[in-house]
Amino acid sequence: MSAELTQTVLFCFLWVLKNADEAALREWIVDLPAQQLLGLLDLLDLCVSTFDYEGQPSTEQISSVVYRKSRDMKLRLEKTIFGTTGARREMMRRREYPGIEKLFTGVNAGLQEKLRWRKDLTQWRQPVGRDKVKLELEEEALINGNLTVETNMIVLDTLELLIQSSSPMPELRPVVTGVLKVLIHSLSCNQSTLYLKDGFNTQRAFIAKFPEVLFEDDSEHCTDLCLLLLQRSTSHFESTRTQASASLYLLMRQSYHAHFPKAKMYITLTLASLSEKLSNQDKQCLQQTLNMIPTYLEADRAMERTSFPVQVEELLKNLNGVLCDTVKLQEFPQDVDMQIDLMYRVAKGLQSYVDLRLLWLRKLVAKHVQRGSYAEAAHCLVHSAALLAEYLNRVDGSVHLPMGSISFQKISLNVLEESLVSEDIFSLEREGVWAGNSFSEEGLLKLLDEAARFFNKAEFYEVVYEIHKLIIPIAEFHRDIKKLSAIHGNLKATFDQILSEDNKRMFGTYFRVGFYGSLFGELDDQEYVYKEPAITKLVEVSSRLEEFYKAMFGQDRVEIIKDSAPVKKENLELDKAYVQVTYVEPYFEEYELKNRVSNYERSSNLRRFIYSTPYTLDGRAHGELSQQYKRKTILTTSHAFPYIKTRINVVEKQEMNLRPIEAVIEDMQKKTQELAKATSENPPNLKLLQMVLQGSVGPTVNQGPLEVAQVFLSEIPDDPKLYRHHNKLRICFKNFLKRCEDALIINKGLISSEREEYQNELERNYEALKYNLQPFLNRRIPQLYITPSQ
Repeated sequence: MSAELTQTVLFCFLWVLKNADEAALREWIVDLPAQQLLGLLDLLDLCVSTFDYEGQPSTEQISSVVYRKSRDMKLRLEKTIFGTTGARREMMRRREYPGIEKLFTGVNAGLQEKLRWRKDLTQWRQPVGRDKVKLELEEEALINGNLTVETNMIVLDTLELLIQSSSPMPELRPVVTGVLKVLIHSLSCNQSTLYLKDGFNTQRAFIAKFPEVLFEDDSEHCTDLCLLLLQRSTSHFESTRTQASASLYLLMRQSYHAHFPKAKMYITLTLASLSEKLSNQDKQCLQQTLNMIPTYLEADRAMERTSFPVQVEELLKNLNGVLCDTVKLQEFPQDVDMQIDLMYRVAKGLQSYVDLRLLWLRKLVAKHVQRGSYAEAAHCLVHSAALLAEYLNRVDGSVHLPMGSISFQKISLNVLEESLVSEDIFSLEREGVWAGNSFSEEGLLKLLDEAARFFNKAEFYEVVYEIHKLIIPIAEFHRDIKKLSAIHGNLKATFDQILSEDNKRMFGTYFRVGFYGSLFGELDDQEYVYKEPAITKLVEVSSRLEEFYKAMFGQDRVEIIKDSAPVKKENLELDKAYVQVTYVEPYFEEYELKNRVSNYERSSNLRRFIYSTPYTLDGRAHGELSQQYKRKTILTTSHAFPYIKTRINVVEKQEMNLRPIEAVIEDMQKKTQELAKATSENPPNLKLLQMVLQGSVGPTVNQGPLEVAQVFLSEIPDDPKLYRHHNKLRICFKNFLKRCEDALIINKGLISSEREEYQNELERNYEALKYNLQPFLNRRIPQLYITPSQ
């Protein structure tokens, strides 16, 4: 049957439904068996697909059709005049000038040259015809639009009769499901606002009568309805958005007592997938729709004393967060750090939905691998594995599997956040929502194996061992000897690499970056710690950020603050963006250093960082040694490095101001520690040892310690509060000299005969320094040695 004939038959069918007596039609529907009712629904669905509403044509569309019709009529008229067809054409050809074909490429061209009257240049009659065609098109569009609305209204009226005539009996369940499918299909097609208003009313009546169709049957219906409502929520017509928001609220309310976790999940999943395709205008429309829901919530007195309002507010907050962050991803195609932050926030907002969080963590893995940040990629996989282990432990509880995220805490303390999984997930699992290989023991093993490979690339060999400790019990449970053999072979290679490369590995360099200025938007007045590749210099990071933001905001609107002093925002220009970059080092308390012995232990699980800022009381950065103060700033980040992103926001800042004598004590202690580390190397590192010695007793730096002693130890301080600092500095010098002596002895045993003169020079410098320091080191402060008996 042709499309035109099908349309005619359907018109006849709908005419019968429209004009039939309602009571007779209802009785006929009640008497129909379920199979024939399903056939009726298929026919109604075909009507919806056939009669699609196109709305009023735009001016461009009308002009295009008018031009096309005018051009067609013009060509037909020219063919008649020029005789390009039939007997007329032959007659005109006989009257042509001889040899005309040789001069012109075609007959029409020759004739046009001979014609005085050129119709294509005569426009005086065309406007009348064009206006007439335009009016005809508008009238035709109006008729077609009204006809389409009427056909869909007949379908909707028939669906309402089916809803009223149906009951929740099991034998009629396929019919009820079929009604919902046709209803969702009709609301998803192009429809007039008039139809959408009545259609959404019918949809709400259906959900109120048959809620179990959405929540107890195949989840596809709930997904389709959520997608429909959220798509209509992006409409540019306020009336449509109002209807969609009312249906969305009723869906939440209807599911509250038994199926609210499932409804929240489907709404969130649908929004997360839909928001990636939305424009900014669509996002604004969707946000306006979501903002209507609290209005319904306030007016719903029946739910006032329940937990429903709180849960809806939490859901809306989460939906708005996911929506904004997902759409923002399109706004920062070049800012990789911002993209990673946004992807992280989306994944965080979807923490209660295992599959979506795993999906976004996988996207983060791809982004980090693209940048060569293998440690961060590996941690994304560890978080995925911990989330999956948490899920499997609560659902399955097998003893050979990890006991949730707590089993991963030796890898990273951050991973414990994966234990904050909503209990709703496990009720959904019992209903069969989560399924597939990803949510299984095999899926967990794949994540762990992949994480181990990335940690190996990042030279985090100690973590590879911790991951294999989680895999071994699984392999032992299944008696997988081949797997165990491969694991232990990998472990041997891993331990060999730790022994051979321990002191050669560099895990990263850290910088504090502050953003100031309204141009930065949400970054304004925010501070982050950035993790950069090893041996990255401060000037590299500063130049990269400066070039990037100049390209974004303009060459004259970005300025790098080159010192580490506190920024006074009142001194900054309002129309400029300021970036402050400071090198920072990991900070440990003394008790922490006892447990963090190895290079790896002092490079992982880092949350605190420190940097120093020199200053004087008169406002200058540098001054005389006796006037040189130091400000130590300790930063605490929200999460520990390395993490699933390379920059982490600063959540706490602590400042300590050191007096000049305290500052030099700290410097002397640092030099002594460097000497101690160089002398404790086994086997000795001659290059490092000589570098530290040269910086301690070399001829160019010998005056440094001596000048410190002359300034701070030549006289006993007047302030009793400085007595202990005075004594502590004397002890620091004694320890420094002892370490220098040890280093010289070790160096003498390692150098060749060609370097004896260099050794002799270092020894002479040491003896001179020791001799000059003796008067300062032997002086004692009597007040510090007064015994209680005295």
